[in-house]
Amino acid sequence: MFRTVFQPARRAFVGLVSVLALGLGLAAPAVAEPALWAIKDKDSTIYLFGTIHVLKPATQWRSPRIDGALKASDDLVVEVLGADDPAVMQPLVMQYGLDRTTPLSQKLSPEDLKRAQDLAQAAGLPAQALDAMRPWLASISLAMLPVIKAGYDPRSGVEQVLTAQMKAAGKPASSLETAEQQIRFFADMPTPVEVEMLKATLDDAEAGPGKIDSMVAAWAAGDITALEDQFITEMKTKYADVYGVLLTDRNRDWANQLKTRLDGSGVSFVAVGAGHLVGPDSVQAQLAALGIQTERVN
Repeated sequence: MFRTVFQPARRAFVGLVSVLALGLGLAAPAVAEPALWAIKDKDSTIYLFGTIHVLKPATQWRSPRIDGALKASDDLVVEVLGADDPAVMQPLVMQYGLDRTTPLSQKLSPEDLKRAQDLAQAAGLPAQALDAMRPWLASISLAMLPVIKAGYDPRSGVEQVLTAQMKAAGKPASSLETAEQQIRFFADMPTPVEVEMLKATLDDAEAGPGKIDSMVAAWAAGDITALEDQFITEMKTKYADVYGVLLTDRNRDWANQLKTRLDGSGVSFVAVGAGHLVGPDSVQAQLAALGIQTERVN
């Protein structure tokens, strides 16, 4: 029965923040240009690009500046590699995502359980599969299933496009986290924080596609003020523990990795979920705390 839920769940690990908050795209207007930043020293440039991990195939987001930065870059850095490989992800999901002793129905309030069951039923997820999941895996699965059913495609996500392009150009790709490390961010949460994460997914599902569309429009237009207002402010206020685990802590770690990379030489293109590049705890804010200034280049 777990085969039913594994496919959409594994696609979502690199995109959880986007799924929960930054959303899953409409076609952008022709003048759209998502935000691009750079950090530099005398012999290094690192571009920082915020992404949406799952989009409709018709979504337009390319621009001359973005394409120019990619062409100038020696390599690509993403959040994680291997998230679309079943051989990598399935054993991790089975190890960290299931609870065979305490079903999900015993971890949720009756109201939240009904919300989760209703969403699962609408998305075609069997009740017995849902009940065997830990809350974090249920959150990802329930977030992904309806949007994929609505026509959004992980293969159209920005990282997939960038990775294919750089591979075709013979340029290497690396990651800021391993697949297991990323899953452990979820799996190591205390149960109440996992439940918070699931409740955030249920809230977003109830808000409907209008909220998602608005967030993607802000991303495509490079409107970081709107992104912060729609994503960071709400998440930090309503789900502070989840925000700390999935954004603040990881942003701090990534900033340290980027500092080390900047100490080398060359040009790199770093593509991470757009939620990591806005707000008071963003990667840029963490870099500033390390004495590294970030410049927006579009």
